[in-house]
Amino acid sequence: MNRKLFLSSLALAGASIPSLNLWATAAPANALESSRHPKIPPYLKKGDTIGITCPAGFITMEEILPSVKLMESWGFQVKIGQTVGAKDFTFGGTVAERAADLQLMMDDKEVKAIMCARGGYGAVSIIDLLDFKHFVSHPKWIIGFSDITLLHCHLNSNFKIASIHSKMCNSFPSEWALADPIQIETILSIRQALAGQDLRYKSPFNEFNRMGEVQGVLIGGNLSIIENLAGSNSDINTNGKILFLEDTGEYLYGIDRMFWNLKRSGKLTKLKGLIIGGFKIKPENEGEEFGKTIEEIVLEKVTMYKYPVCFDFPVGHQKSNFALKCGVKHALTVGKQGSILTSIG
Repeated sequence: MNRKLFLSSLALAGASIPSLNLWATAAPANALESSRHPKIPPYLKKGDTIGITCPAGFITMEEILPSVKLMESWGFQVKIGQTVGAKDFTFGGTVAERAADLQLMMDDKEVKAIMCARGGYGAVSIIDLLDFKHFVSHPKWIIGFSDITLLHCHLNSNFKIASIHSKMCNSFPSEWALADPIQIETILSIRQALAGQDLRYKSPFNEFNRMGEVQGVLIGGNLSIIENLAGSNSDINTNGKILFLEDTGEYLYGIDRMFWNLKRSGKLTKLKGLIIGGFKIKPENEGEEFGKTIEEIVLEKVTMYKYPVCFDFPVGHQKSNFALKCGVKHALTVGKQGSILTSIG
């Protein structure tokens, strides 16, 4: 396969990409964060370069082309990592290849943001091989979700560097003109996050929601990944934070077990707020039903705490998976009309 480090700009058939507002308003970037606050990487401007790499699962060059075309139509250049198209069983290259490719992207002065091509599994095998010395001095946005939750947690726990939890290359529609509205809005939310806009998302009222208004730094991601990080140097500190969680392909009893882990390890004790996103549940065998819903599982673990809890938030392994700025202060309002999450930075 003939890989190019830079793909030339690919104009989209004489029409600009529609810009949906998604409740977003422009906000200036603050490049002078104090040591007490999260480090916000510089927001992107036209002409900046986004790198694409595979720290986890395998993906082909053909599969990432829709994302490349769209990001270039936004005015960005795209740099393709050597792991795109590489394959080592289910992984996007060997451990050494994936670590080296991500390291190159982290150290490359021209790359202003790094989009992980897809999730799957594998980031845990490379995290301890990475050198963050240059990255800490020159932070840049790392983008992705699912298995990439590991990178979000590691950056926040060790360096307080913000990152973007969002869809990745494998979620971009192959034909933009045929994409449904929620696909368009979620993909455009990535551009809005990279541009430094305040993001404001709404979710519908859920009878199990617990009301309240709070502010705090937003952290979280995939529940099973977060549980797996317990006791490691990528483990998260949830005290005073707004925690969001999602997962896929788990049985209800497995989700219950993981929430018990969060409770027993103190991760639910001093939260400012809890956001529950999409949970795709494996079907249960007849006669072996667990007997509790997601809402019941969660509320059982937080019944003694008073912070707001929001269900059905548009994040997770689903079409309604909007970009969230991890490590950035947010305001959460859970009320009778639904829930609103707004970034403040």
